[in-house]
Amino acid sequence: MVEVLGKRFGPIGFGLMGFSDSSGVLGFTWRPNPPPMEDAIAALKVAADRGLTLWNGGEFYGTPEYNSMTLLKSYFEKYPEDADKITIIIKGGVDVKTLKPDGSPEGIRRSADNILAQLGGKKKLDVFGIARRDVNTDFQETLSILKKEYVDTGKIGGVALSECSVKTIEEAVKVLPIQSAEVELSLFSPDILNNGVAAALAKYNIPVVAYSPLGRGMLTGRFKVADDFKGRGFAAFFPRFQGDAFAHNYKLVQTLEDLAAKKSCTASQLAIAWTVAVGRQPGQPAVIPIPGASKASQVEENAKFVELSDDEFNNITELVNSFETAGRRYPDGVPMEI
Repeated sequence: MVEVLGKRFGPIGFGLMGFSDSSGVLGFTWRPNPPPMEDAIAALKVAADRGLTLWNGGEFYGTPEYNSMTLLKSYFEKYPEDADKITIIIKGGVDVKTLKPDGSPEGIRRSADNILAQLGGKKKLDVFGIARRDVNTDFQETLSILKKEYVDTGKIGGVALSECSVKTIEEAVKVLPIQSAEVELSLFSPDILNNGVAAALAKYNIPVVAYSPLGRGMLTGRFKVADDFKGRGFAAFFPRFQGDAFAHNYKLVQTLEDLAAKKSCTASQLAIAWTVAVGRQPGQPAVIPIPGASKASQVEENAKFVELSDDEFNNITELVNSFETAGRRYPDGVPMEI
């Protein structure tokens, strides 16, 4: 189980960026034609009722009119009784016009205040997540402002990191308790298990909020060729979903589908189960994956947690360790692990 702000969650959370189609490839607020608000709210209600009660969003997911905060405000207006049951983490600290990290005193205050204003008092901002460290500002000053002006005053419950390096983790814990770290973890992206990030998080008992546990939708098995990703937003430009890289990476998907068939579950459920099981291993931080979906039916599928035996986990881990994913996690220029 994952613990955030003294509350326990798990085994699965919910990612607001994945509200698009059943694959979770696009952010539901990042697509040209996001789903109707009523459909998004219906999906969120299923998540809440199925125990997926740790929700993760971003200030920069969408437009001023349709984004994580406006969706959450509408949801909690309709279901105010769920406000205490749900814990939300909203990432900020980014210039929403340029999408570049902004951890300056003015930038971090503007971000936190904007998130609070858009939530409209319908739900407390439980955790403010720093989307990316701003290397051009004093990181400890950024954290100190959040602690003194927002956490200590009760405006927010705590602070989280995202896409962080070992150095950033080590510096952050000197200023205030870090509630969680949102980092990518999937069969395609086990990087944190080998680069010291997971070890550092375990050292300080910081849980992993694992984003893209379904490999941006590819691990669902829905996408058979690279062209299937065309027109599907930012992910269509990722190196690992291009041409020969896609064809190579699809081999892992096929193996996953075979394993899922033997276990009488879906490839998605098996991929999610593996990320959870990682966090149950000695020396690893607790892990809660946050798959997203815009349809209630997909939320239902993801919420059906599959337990892995030790042998099943070890077999999948051996597969992951022996498979070299082709292509970088992000296109050139996108900051990673900072």
